Amino acid sequence: MNDPRKGNDAEPTTHFGYQQVPESQKADKVAEVFHSVAAKYDLMNDLMSGGVHRLWKRFTIELSGVRPGNRVLDIAGGTGDLTRQFSRLVGVTGEVVLADINASMLKVGRDKLLDSGVAGNVSFVQADAEKLPFPDNHFDVVTIAFGLRNVTHKDEALRSMLRVLKPGGRLLVLEFSKPSSSLLSKAYDVYSFSLLPLMGKLITNDAESYRYLAESIRMHPDQESLKAMMGEAGFERVTYHNMTGGIVALHRGIKP
Repeated sequence: MNDPRKGNDAEPTTHFGYQQVPESQKADKVAEVFHSVAAKYDLMNDLMSGGVHRLWKRFTIELSGVRPGNRVLDIAGGTGDLTRQFSRLVGVTGEVVLADINASMLKVGRDKLLDSGVAGNVSFVQADAEKLPFPDNHFDVVTIAFGLRNVTHKDEALRSMLRVLKPGGRLLVLEFSKPSSSLLSKAYDVYSFSLLPLMGKLITNDAESYRYLAESIRMHPDQESLKAMMGEAGFERVTYHNMTGGIVALHRGIKP
């Protein structure tokens, strides 16, 4: 009799949007999505949010408390919106690392920042959030914006972020979440599953990637669930702030 714990059939599965896929395949599937959308990522962000994503990120910067001389890790930093602002805040004595698991996104971010003159205190690292290649107790602030929902093992990623933070350091997780009213939730569903793939088709010739993005948002833990996960990972004083009616939430936790 076959042991159900052995063999390929026993590999744990996880969600990729609304699909269930073997855990070992999720990272590659997510990579395909972001390879596809990297070149038009900034344009689509502006179109999808009506530019409001800039306000969400500005609030993240303000709540981070970043000061001159700090070390900051911007995980899933993509095209560098947060990194650019952190670079200015930490100054010549500080350091910012833009990390992304996706080579295409990292290249777009690096080229964009170098073209805009941001270079001296910024480095670029291709890294998996679950296995961050940095020393213990190294960063004052870690951020991950619109990236945690794509991570296969979110609990492992949160523990990895805790490890690289200094005691007293802050983690900020900016992510799509659960709208606070049923009416807004219904309108948001119509937008996400009808208009968003259509925009993806027209702008990037890729409706499927944007359908996945809409599905991945629905599969992400809600505000209270993510708060509990951060607490279980070891963060203290975990709080969250809803923005745009809960469509987006910013969670903040402190390393003891």
